[in-house]
Amino acid sequence: MTVKIQSVHFDADKKLLEFVQERVDKLTLYYDGIINSEVILKIDKAEGTDNKIAEIKLHIAGNDLFAKKQCKSFEEAVDTSIDALKSQVKKHKEKIKGM
Repeated sequence: MTVKIQSVHFDADKKLLEFVQERVDKLTLYYDGIINSEVILKIDKAEGTDNKIAEIKLHIAGNDLFAKKQCKSFEEAVDTSIDALKSQVKKHKEKIKGM
C-alpha cells in the first residue's frame, strides 16, 4: 500500500515518518482492500499543549475512510487516528461480507 505523508509548516524527521508508515501499514492486517492512504501532520496555532494534528484518509474500493485526531504528540495523534480507522475498516469489512 502506498502511504503519502505530508507535514504542514514543519519538516518531519525520519523517525516520525517511519513511525507513521509502520502504523498505517498495519491496517492492511485488518483489510487488504486498502488501495492507498494519505497522512497529513500539522501543528495547530493554538498555544495549548494538544496542538499536534494527524489526519489520515484511507482509499478503499468504493469508499474513503477518514480520521482526524489532535493530541500532545504526533505519535499519540497517529495512534488514536489508527485506532479509529481500525474500527471503521472492520465495520466496512463486515458490511461487505453481509452483501
